[in-house]
Amino acid sequence: MGKTRIQSGEIHERARQVLADAHLQEAYRSSTLRLYTHRLQAISELPGFERLRERAYALKRDVMEHLDYYLAQFAENAERRGGHIHWAATAAEACTIVREIAEGAGAREIVKAKTMVSEEIGLNRALEAAGVRPFETDLGEFIVQLSGEGPAHIVAPAMHMTRHDVSRLFVTHIHSEPTDVPEELTAIARRALREKFARAGLGLSGANFAVAETGTIVLVENEGNIRFSTTAPRVHVTLVGIEKLIPRLADLAVFLRLLGRSGTGQKLTVYTSLLTGPRRPGEDGPEELHVVLVDNGRVATLADSKMREVLYCIRCGGCLNACPVYRKIGGHAYGWVYSGPIGALITPQLLGLESARELPFASSLCAVCRDVCPVKINIPDLLLQLRSQAQEQVRAPREKGALVSERTLMRLWAWAMKRPWAYSLGSRLARLGQRLIAREGWIRRLALYPLSGWTEGRDLPALAPKTFRKRWKEMGKQ
Repeated sequence: MGKTRIQSGEIHERARQVLADAHLQEAYRSSTLRLYTHRLQAISELPGFERLRERAYALKRDVMEHLDYYLAQFAENAERRGGHIHWAATAAEACTIVREIAEGAGAREIVKAKTMVSEEIGLNRALEAAGVRPFETDLGEFIVQLSGEGPAHIVAPAMHMTRHDVSRLFVTHIHSEPTDVPEELTAIARRALREKFARAGLGLSGANFAVAETGTIVLVENEGNIRFSTTAPRVHVTLVGIEKLIPRLADLAVFLRLLGRSGTGQKLTVYTSLLTGPRRPGEDGPEELHVVLVDNGRVATLADSKMREVLYCIRCGGCLNACPVYRKIGGHAYGWVYSGPIGALITPQLLGLESARELPFASSLCAVCRDVCPVKINIPDLLLQLRSQAQEQVRAPREKGALVSERTLMRLWAWAMKRPWAYSLGSRLARLGQRLIAREGWIRRLALYPLSGWTEGRDLPALAPKTFRKRWKEMGKQ
């Protein structure tokens, strides 16, 4: 039960597999390029976009600086309006709470709206182990549930699959007729899910935002399935990461104008639902509303003043669409629920650096992620901070076939750099040795680790015939 432990060292092997798969390469390239282009168009039509980003950053900083106050305010207002508040310190606790609510409601089937927190805590596995069947109702999540995979993207879980892949999947699992028409594929999924909404005893959702001032849960979507999941069943459970709080209802306008544009390039998502307590007389909706406030490592991140900014993320996925590394290796290469630049930050925070050591290094540090982030998270600086921590706290694994570790090589390099005679001797030996492998000023293949890794994907410039010191002396004589 609970979150899955990963070994992020697998990112290298998984990345190689994706790079060798032309089908996946095209799927990721076309999808991310489309979303990124839509974002550029959407923000160009909104005057003052940068001021909105600055305002959002200030609001999130205020929430994180006073999270205890806003959590208490939200819980008090949500309970005053008939909601039930549950506190989950760990993934296992969150799963247990949801399972007990389902058992109390007599629900053997659950319809789920898209929620990354449920993926994070491993909720589906926990429910299935207790004899409760969860059904994903978001189209992308529905697809990856059928395929037995995890989400490949924060916003678009099935980004790695083309419509042809989805058609084959539906034929196999739903026994539908093959079709490559997106509208027909959507209709097939809709028919398969319709009966689930009517039969489920419990609906589960995440939360895009939680308003402390009113105790309101805010959900945004494009499909309408969330409204079915939160309205049709008698009981509604919402999983809320404690970082999702915003102070006031008036602040919601800032984030809604940023979220759609940054994630999918929309001015506003098709459906925005504001849920404040269970239904009242004359209304539709659930008889019971349960809010599970999930920590699962967030408080520890909050306590780290250098990494606290990670909690500002509003899960738009914009940094994934812009990142040149994500575009090439895809979401599954990162090995857990969260991928891309923000995933390289979140995963080490929630799982620990020991199991996610390699992720902060999976970046070119081009800083485009910082430029597109709607809440101005300084992702490159945070990645560098984690890299430093990783070097200090977690020993780098030795590459397969390497005679010595990278750490040992760096120590040898540092030793030589402090001793001019050793550096000079090494330089001379390198010049002699390169005569055997250098051609036309370039070294195209090295067998010695770690330089062998460099020449796998690029050429290495050969050393100059004369050292800088020798040229300097010659210039001085002239």
